[in-house]
Order: sequence, then C-alpha cells, then structure tokens
Amino acid sequence: MHMVSRSTSDYERARLAGVECCVEPAFWSGTDKQHAASFFDYFEQIIEFETDRAERAAGIDHYVTVGLEPKEANYPEMAEAVMDGLPEYLDRDHVVGLGEIGLDQGTEAEEYAFRRQLRMAEERELPVIIHTPHTQKPEGTERLVEMIQDEDVTEERIVIDHNTENTVDISLQTDCWLGFTLYPGKIDAETTIDILEEYGTDKMLLNSAADWDPSDPLAVPKARDKMLDRGWDRDEVRKVVYDNPREFFGQSPNFHYEV
Repeated sequence: MHMVSRSTSDYERARLAGVECCVEPAFWSGTDKQHAASFFDYFEQIIEFETDRAERAAGIDHYVTVGLEPKEANYPEMAEAVMDGLPEYLDRDHVVGLGEIGLDQGTEAEEYAFRRQLRMAEERELPVIIHTPHTQKPEGTERLVEMIQDEDVTEERIVIDHNTENTVDISLQTDCWLGFTLYPGKIDAETTIDILEEYGTDKMLLNSAADWDPSDPLAVPKARDKMLDRGWDRDEVRKVVYDNPREFFGQSPNFHYEV
C-alpha cells in the first residue's frame, strides 16, 4: 500500500479490518521528479515518517521497498544519480526489498535501470517488486521475463506484480511469485479469485495500491471476505493474504513481523 498518499484514518481502518503489517513500495508519486535529491527525501519520508505514523496511528508494522520506478528512469542523468545513491537506503532498517522497478513505456533507459537494479538486489539477496506496464501489458511482461532470465537472478526472490488474466501464463514461465493489485484499472477481486481458483494459491499474493487515485486500503481484507463467502477453505485464504506475503518478504533480513 502506498500509504504516503493516505490519511491516518486509513491506517486505523486497515487495522480494524485485520491488517497488522504492510509494505510500502516506492512508486511514481504523481508528477515526475526533477532532482535525484527528491527521491532521497521521499525515501526518507516512507522509511522514517510513515513507519512511525503507522505504529502511532494503529500499531501496524510498516516496512518499505525502495527503488527507481520505470517512468522516471527516462531521465538518464537523474536516474543514474538515484541508482548511485540507492545502496545506502537498501541497508536501512525497515527496508525489506527493492521496488517498484520494471517497465512503463518499454524504453532502453527503462530496461537499463531495470537490469542494474535487479543486479543490485541480487548482490544483497533482497526481494524485488516488479511493476508490469499499464499498456501493452502482455508484451511488457514477456520482455520483463526475458530480462529476468537473461540476468540469471534468483527468481524466488522476485514478485511480478500487477498481473491480469492476460499475463498469468507469462509470469508462470518463471519461478517468481505472482502479485495481483486490487485497484481500479488493474484487476478486481472477483476476477482475481477466479484466477486463483484456476491456478491455485502457490506463490500468489494480493495487494492494494491504495494511492491518491480512487483506491481502497481495505481491498485485501475485502477480497479475503469474498473468498470466504465463495466457500474457500479458511487455510487457503490465510495462505494467500498472510502466509505467502510473510514468506516472500521473510527473505529479507530486515523483515521481523511476528504475530
């Protein structure tokens, strides 16, 4: 959840709905940044302020992933400076991985930044969150899979996110985890549950972008309830919304969430 764009009451509502832990990936924050220092200020905000706010507001354990998302990789000079400074933030407390990284327009600059950050995460044995593009998603997902395999990185530490019914078979060509973002314009809960019924729950994750656009920080708890209403076994529901994400992010030495 991109909680930097949400109110404190959203933390409170999420906790009442059963959310005890959340991960906040760095993302494009509405306008293109003009300076590398803007990224570093943003990283500081989500690492320090948001982690403290989540605890103060609702007792939620808040973790972060940091990275240069694809849209702003298209400013090469700034992007290079951001990636040069990124390792310092990957070593910080509460940072449990690298992301979101991936493709937006599919440019050479985006591919360069994606490959460099993949290698950065591999060197540190960190989880990675991959952003699949909004348009030409199947083609973009295929290209991401090609680059993952070309870089020969540990696929079990990667989640390919924003999957739809048109990308599942592509993502399943890898040993990566599959993420489904319950968000308008990406995928809804009913379609996601249909996919889980067809493909199973192994290495499948649900999440909510929960940013400044129409979105819902309770999307995952609501999907949990829909699964139960459709007759899913409670242990299988728990696997998707709790066990799987805990196992994935548990690959980071900084992830310490305990019941």
